[in-house]
Amino acid sequence: MTLWMVVEDEPDLYEMVLAMYGLLGVDGLAFVTGEEAVAWLDEVNNGSFADDIPEVALVDIRLPGRISGIEVAARMRENRMLSNIPIVLMTAYRMSYREEQMAMRRSGADQLLSKPLPNHQKLREIFNQIMRQRQSF
Repeated sequence: MTLWMVVEDEPDLYEMVLAMYGLLGVDGLAFVTGEEAVAWLDEVNNGSFADDIPEVALVDIRLPGRISGIEVAARMRENRMLSNIPIVLMTAYRMSYREEQMAMRRSGADQLLSKPLPNHQKLREIFNQIMRQRQSF
C-alpha cells in the first residue's frame, strides 16, 4: 500500500490531510511534533522500523517544541532510507522570498506550499510531479 507522511500540529489540519490521502487511496503516517517525527526517523535509520517507508512527506514548518519542520526535513535528507523522498514544506505564515529560500536550502525540501492547502487533486498533482522529478535524479 502507498504511504504518505504528514507532520502537522493542528489536529483539524492533519485530520484533513489524512482524509485527503484517503480520498487518493493512500495511507497516512502522521506526527504532531518534530520530536515525534525525529524519534521515528531514528527508528528507521537504526533498522528497528519494519513497516513501509513513506513515498512523500508533507511537513509544517512551525511545530511545537524544539524541533522545527525545517529540521525534520533536513534530518530526512540525512537518513539513508528517506534521503530521496519528496518533501513538501507548508506554512500558514507569510515569508519573504529570502526566508523561503533559506528554509528550502536548510531543509532540502522540494517545494513550499502556503496554507490553506490546495484541494486533494491539486495536491496529488504536486506530489506526483515531485516524485517524477526525484526519480530522475
